[in-house]
Amino acid sequence: MNLATKPARAYDWAAFRSEIDGIRVYDDPKQVELRSRDYFWYSPILSEDIGHFVGDLVVIPADEEEVRRVAAAAARLRIPITIRGGGTGNYGQCVPLEGGIILDMTKIDKVLSIEPGRVRVQAGARIARLDDAVRETGQELLMYPSTRRIATIGGFFTGGSGGIGSLRHGMLRDDGNIYSVKVMTLEPEPKIIELHGHDIQKVQHAYGTNGIVMELEIGLTEKTDWIHTAALFDSYDATLRFCLKALEEKLDCYLLTTVDRRFSRFYTKFGDLFPADRDAVFAMIAPEEQERFAELAASFGGRVSFSMTQDELHTNGLQPAYECGWNHTTLQALKAEEGWTYLQVAYPRPFDPETVMRQMERYGDDQYMHHEMARLEGEVQIFGLPLVRYKDRDDTYRVIRELEELDGCDIYDPHAFTIEDGGMKQIDTMQIEFKKLADPFGLLNPGKTRGWTADMAAKD
Repeated sequence: MNLATKPARAYDWAAFRSEIDGIRVYDDPKQVELRSRDYFWYSPILSEDIGHFVGDLVVIPADEEEVRRVAAAAARLRIPITIRGGGTGNYGQCVPLEGGIILDMTKIDKVLSIEPGRVRVQAGARIARLDDAVRETGQELLMYPSTRRIATIGGFFTGGSGGIGSLRHGMLRDDGNIYSVKVMTLEPEPKIIELHGHDIQKVQHAYGTNGIVMELEIGLTEKTDWIHTAALFDSYDATLRFCLKALEEKLDCYLLTTVDRRFSRFYTKFGDLFPADRDAVFAMIAPEEQERFAELAASFGGRVSFSMTQDELHTNGLQPAYECGWNHTTLQALKAEEGWTYLQVAYPRPFDPETVMRQMERYGDDQYMHHEMARLEGEVQIFGLPLVRYKDRDDTYRVIRELEELDGCDIYDPHAFTIEDGGMKQIDTMQIEFKKLADPFGLLNPGKTRGWTADMAAKD
């Protein structure tokens, strides 16, 4: 059935409100609509497909016991729940396709314990506040999204895949990044399940369909006071080859991202630090690497544009380097100009810059190039997040086919709202069996995985 024609379902809201009496609830239509949204608007296709869906109520529990009461009531009354953190995901993970409850987790936000090499934290904690807390102990997070100021750690875990820090530490799913996860089941008598090691894959990047994530134990590393810097080059080819050499030379970087010169008009705060006639590499480097970074850039005809601590950036009214990479680049462009969307591209390994040069020639001003240096399963992996001029749905998928068939790239489709169609993860038997355990009635974020069908739901 087409989502647009799916019949509305009636839920027993009087009974639900009675069962959760005393827990904070919003039913103002504007507030509910606001919390039924994430950054799916990056995609005109998603805007068309799911942009009209809204929940019925927003519930904001204050602690684990209140989450348990909400889960129990929803299970008894068969009301779906869509879990929400900071709402910075961009695949529609927070959009309730069958209405129901928007469960806002942002008050479940305590940092529970910090030990050498790991931190235990509640799922609703804002990532920036969490990083501040662990940095006070001489440690830092292994990675975070470019939206770290708004995003929650639970939202990053269930909807994200990697980000700033992935050059050093790989993707979220790689071993050693997440140690354990505590999940609450959605049933009349909710249970707590703890997952460790590889078992966390049952809920990682599952869009909140496989249980309510309550706590995480995540890895830490020694704190570095990263220098935010940029180097300017005469060609985009030079930016890519510089980055490959930096990786070969094991330059200590937390972020290494290339942005072509056509993005400069979206980075207005930088002015002459990112002019329209130079391609840029934005980076976060260890303090002792500044001289080596500058020398290496010069060997490719580049020059350092700026090199500052985060405090110095703030004093000068400049944004941090982590807001110049990953999907913040897309965000800055889309806020400035209409008519664009983006793609997520994984390039064949080993990476060949000539592939990008062919793409730039093929697409011209219909694509602005942006690449991220990262690691996946221990190997260097180059990702592209190009800004793509949007024409229509058919043209978007024509471009995707070309990138796959002509260039051998893998596409993680940001215009799809199901886990499988996004391509970052496939739902297998293990995950479906866990969903039967954690969400036996199929009430968590329904419609976001094709692996679950209605006949799998428990009957009573």
